[in-house]
Amino acid sequence: MSIIDQTIEWFGEPNRWSWTEPAGVPYRTVEHLQFSLVALAISAVLTIPPALWLAHYRRAQFLATSAVNIGRAIPSFGLVILFWFLASRLEVDTTFWPLMLALVALALPPLFTNTYAGVIQLEQETVDAARGTGYREWQIMLRLELPLASPVILAGARVAFLQLVATVAIGAIVNDGGGLGRYIVDGFALGEPGHGEILAGGIAVVVLALVCEGVFALITRWATPRGLAIQSRAEAQA
Repeated sequence: MSIIDQTIEWFGEPNRWSWTEPAGVPYRTVEHLQFSLVALAISAVLTIPPALWLAHYRRAQFLATSAVNIGRAIPSFGLVILFWFLASRLEVDTTFWPLMLALVALALPPLFTNTYAGVIQLEQETVDAARGTGYREWQIMLRLELPLASPVILAGARVAFLQLVATVAIGAIVNDGGGLGRYIVDGFALGEPGHGEILAGGIAVVVLALVCEGVFALITRWATPRGLAIQSRAEAQA
């Protein structure tokens, strides 16, 4: 039987579309998204407020510039294994924390960098005008800079989230859950009979990543202030 036939047969199994059984693609997809969304939320809470504050006061520019390079240099698989090793030595639950800590660490650099860049690129005249109308500094940050920088921040969140989706699949190596990556790991364990499961798991991860990309594009379009969107379209047509 060819690998294509194996994959089609695998997708056609009755329990493959169950929401309640671990063998089901919907079940594993929800598990995959839970890890990714929780990690993104934690990273956003840890990075966006300090990045917004630092950019508002024009501080730590070197840190913001270096963060993106640090993020590119960190190997996802190596980070997962490192946290798993530390958790096993400390006798901490190795089925959740190693993967979650690795995901958070991977999402921090793009979120921090894009938040900082989105605020720092705003025209100073706009900020000065708000300050002149009586806005306090925290009001300027929350009511002016954060909304205007939202497209850039969401772009960073999209990059971070897609990286998280890919890393959760890798994390199945050290995680009994592991989302859709569980199929890939289990397929390798079976050897040649599992080639169809490996391909099916890879297809599922790719489809999930493409769907998430589309959803983030819609969220970015919805969250972009109307005036800023009109200005961007006008500049694109010029």
